[in-house]
Amino acid sequence: MENQPTTNVNEKFNPNNFLIVPARTFEELKVGEIFRAPSRTLTDAHSAAFQTVSCDNHPVHYDDVWAKKHGHKAPVVHGLQVLAFTAPGATLFPHVIGEAFVAFTELSCKFLKEVNAGDTLYPALQIIALHPQGSTGIVETAATIHNQNGELVLSGTHKYLLKANSTI
Repeated sequence: MENQPTTNVNEKFNPNNFLIVPARTFEELKVGEIFRAPSRTLTDAHSAAFQTVSCDNHPVHYDDVWAKKHGHKAPVVHGLQVLAFTAPGATLFPHVIGEAFVAFTELSCKFLKEVNAGDTLYPALQIIALHPQGSTGIVETAATIHNQNGELVLSGTHKYLLKANSTI
């Protein structure tokens, strides 16, 4: 019984005590803030799993001979799979905005360099604009992914609709 955690049985349970970071409002966000995701090294297994889900069976994604014959150093990781690494949930961003989140409304991207199995990706979201709209606001982020060589392989934007402070 000595090693049992001590709790105050009279303390009312509050799920807000379990937040990873304190949630902030739209008005508390700042242009320039960066939310990084942990790096990930892609494997052939990741590509095979994505191919199964996407049903994209183009040989550039799995056939080493075909890929090299067409100017690639190896099979190319699916672009949409690379884009998926910009998912905000891989960062602290959804925890920071907490209950203010309404919707992920828009995204765009450019694929700048090919990605192959063995590459390590470093995704980040940086707030580049805040657009108040009365009871809501749009947070615009730059979405970037660099590889292990520091090369920018993906660049784009995300937009999120958040409730304003007065509506939370």
